Amino acid sequence: MVISVEATDYTTFPCAALLVGCREDNPLDDPILARIDEILQGAIASLIQRREISGELNRVMVLHTLGRIPAERIVLVGLGNSGALTPERLRQAGGSTVKALKGAGVTRAASVVHRVAGVPPTSVADIAQGLSLGAYSFDNYKTKPDTTAAVAEIVSLFEPGADTADAERLLADDATICEAVSFARDLVSQPGNVATPLFLAEKALELSARLGIACTVLDRDEMERQGMGGILSVAKGSHQLPRFIVLDYRGGSADKRPTVLVGKGVTFDSGGISLKPREGMERMKDDMAGAAAVMGAVMAVAGLRLPVNVIGLVPAAENLPGGGAYKPGDIVRTMSGQTVEIVNTDAEGRMILSDALFYAQRFKPAAVIDLATLTGACLVALGSAASGIMGNDTALVKLLRRAGEATGERLWELPLWDEYGEIMKSDVADLKNAGGPHAGTITAAWFLQRFVGKSRWAHVDIAGTAWEEKGRPYQPKGATGVGVRLLVEYLKATVR
Repeated sequence: MVISVEATDYTTFPCAALLVGCREDNPLDDPILARIDEILQGAIASLIQRREISGELNRVMVLHTLGRIPAERIVLVGLGNSGALTPERLRQAGGSTVKALKGAGVTRAASVVHRVAGVPPTSVADIAQGLSLGAYSFDNYKTKPDTTAAVAEIVSLFEPGADTADAERLLADDATICEAVSFARDLVSQPGNVATPLFLAEKALELSARLGIACTVLDRDEMERQGMGGILSVAKGSHQLPRFIVLDYRGGSADKRPTVLVGKGVTFDSGGISLKPREGMERMKDDMAGAAAVMGAVMAVAGLRLPVNVIGLVPAAENLPGGGAYKPGDIVRTMSGQTVEIVNTDAEGRMILSDALFYAQRFKPAAVIDLATLTGACLVALGSAASGIMGNDTALVKLLRRAGEATGERLWELPLWDEYGEIMKSDVADLKNAGGPHAGTITAAWFLQRFVGKSRWAHVDIAGTAWEEKGRPYQPKGATGVGVRLLVEYLKATVR
């Protein structure tokens, strides 16, 4: 979808549909809506009086203008109460609107939603983000794809003679971020027989060539030389060979320490010998959503040319049962030298992350942030409304939570007290890879903390947010691409 800018009179602009914001409280106090109601000879006021128009958030109504205005339709976009017009609500309104446009067969439209009274000028980007992300679909494998034409273009209309340079810049940046989110969604949506560790490595190399990012891919032999026992143990049961991907973007000064982003890349997780239940296993292709988020974030940062240094690390492996698979009772020596007793082969994410987090220390990072669909316990604790966050640096966690509020990818902090480590002690090794039935999200994070050294570190568990079961305004059913916007916002904040 292309979202452009034009400074012209909305009452004379010809288009298939004109998007207009409609507040829930006193909607006709808004001068734009009042002017359109006047042109339509009180039709909107009449519908409001009969309570057919409410302005409720995510309620969208399409009205035909019958030639009274060059726009063929007026699309009233419900924004809720004016006192609660947050960026997140505007994104939701954009997502709801694009679905209504597609349902009405509208492929091109104009918008003045960003000009509703009480909304800052920067809202044009929030609404555009909702429109773009809400229009996403993944139908690569449908032999009979949806014949309904997608929304191709939205023109954001400003007052005649207005300086639109800032809006154009905001929309260009927004398009870059949305492209990266869609890239991450595509990766997660791919089936496990396509999105293998090699596939992720090839996609990383494509990004490297297109955006000028340095990329290194370690194969199994190199991982063996480096002692990456955590990753190699998980990959032993699969015919798909593991890969370790390093993306290196240097947009900051040479003396500035990089931020290292680590994404769990289990391309399919059967649970291994500790086999998962049959129900829902097909969705375990999404166990590389952390990897997709990290790759998407690096893609966006490079596209935006942010003045930061960022390293993206993706340990990629497939976790399957097989004759060579690692087993409960095995003891694995990780890259750090620490030994781990395997008590559950389905606790594989922390094994591959242990090597990646230790590897991250060679970059002398300013901060290390890992994203992983790590524990079902996080979904139990927080549902799909928020990701869990834990870390060893209060300021880092606070900055990430602030980025989460700004992007709508909210984070909720869980404790990481030493007492939880008692559960992870092994009688025969330094650690065991899984605790008991309680505090699973926290004990997994406690395990990861053993491999970060003295680095400032935060762990984000996206098990509940990486996949949307029902569909939300700008998160269609399926892969959400969670983490891309969060990480970009955080990195932007580090240079403000």
